[in-house]
Amino acid sequence: MNAVYNELTGGPAQPNSLARLIDHTLLKPEANETQILQLCREAIEYGFFSVCVNPCWVKTCSQQLAGSEVKVCSVIGFPLGANRTCLKVAETERAVQDGAAEVDMVLNVGRLKSGDIPFVRDDIQRVVRAAHPSRVKVILETCLLTDEEKITVCVLAKEAGAHFVKTSTGFNVAGAKTEDVALMRRVVGEALGVKASGGIRDRRTALAMIAAGANRLGVSASIAIVTDAACAPIA
Repeated sequence: MNAVYNELTGGPAQPNSLARLIDHTLLKPEANETQILQLCREAIEYGFFSVCVNPCWVKTCSQQLAGSEVKVCSVIGFPLGANRTCLKVAETERAVQDGAAEVDMVLNVGRLKSGDIPFVRDDIQRVVRAAHPSRVKVILETCLLTDEEKITVCVLAKEAGAHFVKTSTGFNVAGAKTEDVALMRRVVGEALGVKASGGIRDRRTALAMIAAGANRLGVSASIAIVTDAACAPIA
């Protein structure tokens, strides 16, 4: 982590340090097996923390990554979060059984906006219990929430035993923003991780998210970010 911050302050760049903060992601519905296997090979080559894939590919990735340090992450209730809790639980149990070390569950935004706080807390808590000992990230979909709602979800995620809060699915009207990452970090403190995801396509943006408080990034442009190939020019 320090190496990444050194880069922000002008110190030597160490791409490997940045790679270990990245969930190398491919969640497009049209992704095929050839692409998924390539994702795994890239994750091993560049040293990414995990691959993040849809549930149907978890077992494939787990087999492909066996013996490596790369973990498998999957998504639950994706991308809307509006599934019944029992279905999220079943999906979680199967993902863990198939080899997922982490699951990223989507918040039930409609229930939150209806003021049904007990439902939202229970929804998260039941997924956390189903995932154990694997870790759970709660996707807020920040572009749909007010700051007050973002704070509420961060508090509920802590109370429910989640391990991370995450900005976005990447499938809605907007993705990660540094101000949201900073807000989420202030609320959860050091108790939970913060994952920035959605629209992070270059190294400069990735480093800005880390500076704001993210300690995990969900990106599909992972290789370009760690090799600086897609770094936006600095004005």
